[in-house]
Amino acid sequence: MRHLTGIIFFVVSLIVGNSAAFAGVGIKAFEGRWEGNAVSESSTSLNFAVTSRDMDVEFRPQKDNAFILTWRTLLRQNGTPNAPDAVLKETTRTYLPVKGTNTWHSAQKGDVYNGDTISWATLKGQEIIVYSMALNAKGGYDMLIYKRTLTGLGMKLEFKAMRNGNLRRTASGTLIRSGK
Repeated sequence: MRHLTGIIFFVVSLIVGNSAAFAGVGIKAFEGRWEGNAVSESSTSLNFAVTSRDMDVEFRPQKDNAFILTWRTLLRQNGTPNAPDAVLKETTRTYLPVKGTNTWHSAQKGDVYNGDTISWATLKGQEIIVYSMALNAKGGYDMLIYKRTLTGLGMKLEFKAMRNGNLRRTASGTLIRSGK
């Protein structure tokens, strides 16, 4: 009986310990500069079906639970496979909290019907997911989804680019905190 009690105590300790480790975090847990790389796979490019990307992301919490998010990606998806063109793409957005939720909306106001992008972010447990959507000239839509998950070793990135619901590109990689 004592052996069974010990096993039950051990299992309960594991469950409680893991629950605490994977409990929800606030936006401040993402604060700082993160750097890493990812492998990107494309369903629309014959010459660049699989590419490497260098990236960094900065989370800067602001007052009133808002935050500024900047991400930079060095793309290698044009040119020739033996000598791809490297293009640095950078985006900075300020996100404002939606009262009573774990959701933020982009502070940049625009008209989605005139080519502007709408963006929002959600925080679920250890991950923040950023969505960006724009209507295209043909009346369809493009959506980018960036899922960034805190891990014991850093941050995992999962990226999806979709057009009208069809997956066009994915990227998966790991980033480490390189500064505050």
